Amino acid sequence: MPTSAHSNQRFQVILLLSVFVVATCGLVYELIAGTLASYLLGDSITQFSTIIGTYLFSMGIGSYISRYFEHNLMRWFIQIEMLVGLVGGFSSTLLYVLFNQVEFFRLLLYGSVVLTGTLVGLELPLLMRILKDKIEFNDLVSKIFTFDYIGALLASLVFPLVCVPYLGILKTSFFFGLLNVGVALWVCLLFKSEIPGYKVTFTSGVFFVILLATGFVLSDRIISFSESLSYSGKIIVSTSSPYQRIILTKQKDDLRLFLNGNLQFSSKDEYRYHEALVHPAAVRTKNLNKVLVLGGGDGLAVRELHKYKEVNEIVLVDLDAAVVKLFTTHQALIKLNDNALRKENVSVIHNDAFTWMKENKTLFDLIIIDFPDPSNFSLGKLYSQTFYREMRRSLHPDGLCVVQSTSPYFARQSFWMINQTIASCDYNTQAYHCYLPSFGEWGFIMAGASVPKSPVRSYPNNVKFINEETFQQLHHFPPDMSKVETGVNKLNDQLLVHVFEKEWSAYLHD
Repeated sequence: MPTSAHSNQRFQVILLLSVFVVATCGLVYELIAGTLASYLLGDSITQFSTIIGTYLFSMGIGSYISRYFEHNLMRWFIQIEMLVGLVGGFSSTLLYVLFNQVEFFRLLLYGSVVLTGTLVGLELPLLMRILKDKIEFNDLVSKIFTFDYIGALLASLVFPLVCVPYLGILKTSFFFGLLNVGVALWVCLLFKSEIPGYKVTFTSGVFFVILLATGFVLSDRIISFSESLSYSGKIIVSTSSPYQRIILTKQKDDLRLFLNGNLQFSSKDEYRYHEALVHPAAVRTKNLNKVLVLGGGDGLAVRELHKYKEVNEIVLVDLDAAVVKLFTTHQALIKLNDNALRKENVSVIHNDAFTWMKENKTLFDLIIIDFPDPSNFSLGKLYSQTFYREMRRSLHPDGLCVVQSTSPYFARQSFWMINQTIASCDYNTQAYHCYLPSFGEWGFIMAGASVPKSPVRSYPNNVKFINEETFQQLHHFPPDMSKVETGVNKLNDQLLVHVFEKEWSAYLHD
């Protein structure tokens, strides 16, 4: 009798631990799908919302289907656990490789979510039926869901804090796939006497482990192969930070930086962008002692600021330390930015600009804002009314700010919405644009309590593109880029993100 009780307790513990692993792995696969969708498709809130909804719905389908499994429940549970590991482990790789190669990517994405969710949804009902004769119903339900929720909590903590920063998306998928299949093999080995066709099931699991382990080892090569299909130039830097995928390519003498697949600059014409961003405001700022640069971790805007002897202090606030490290260690990039970030008068702070701005007590004469476009809500808050009001507290009364403001041609409403949002915070604004061969028309907004019409100092001698005559021409907007009435981007509605997504999607799918 004691032996039987001990055996029953051991049986319960093993299967309840399986619940814990099932829950952890299942939520990780869900988070991976949402993260990949956000990286590749943008608009993170929409992607995560639809992925989570689809995943939970699919789990419901799996739970319903489980009623039709009547015999050999332990074998079915083990086989499904192995399939979850295989599908979940390889799905991110499949999606990553095929993103730029197929037109039906969304169908593939949601198909993988449905398949994984359905398989995960099968597991818990089968486990409950396996355990129903071993545990009282009340205890069974409470124990199953306790282990399920604890596993979900662990996944939600480990994924952003450990997996993404240290393993990356692909290795995380393979790791948890291995964990799924490993638990299935463990259960299979311990209860082999209760599993018909044990040898075939176990051998299949071993084969899956080999496949997943191979994928884990080769994941960096898989990423390199996929990226080589997506970029025209030779990839010379390929790395991930906790915030984004960083790619640097070289084609002949043209260096191009991509963040999450989006082009940030081409070394062929970046000087046009950075000169237009910095100099019109710099020559109009009454005093040019302290300058703040938000974003701009590439140091290219800072390079332009070093052309003014009046600048005594430059503070650069950029969230991603990996970008700054790249531009202070890679020789070609150091040459491009003239080692700007290592000059004595430059201080680099790694923080979210929104948070930093709320806490800042220093006044700056000039603020240069070089954020990525408002393609998601975490970036959209940096173009909001709330942010520009906070910025006003950090700007000297005689100071100026300038904001990169996306393309007035490709995203006309977005551009003028940024202008309207800044103006709504009691700024006078001056909109202008310039042509970049690698991007097309690009826009900027200069703002302050007042914007001087004429410079108070001369443009530097060593600029290639901008001077006052050129700048005066940049004020003029042809009819297809002229001002349109828009709303204001507020923190609680992020209207700009929706408009931006709609405009760029329409352009990209024309």
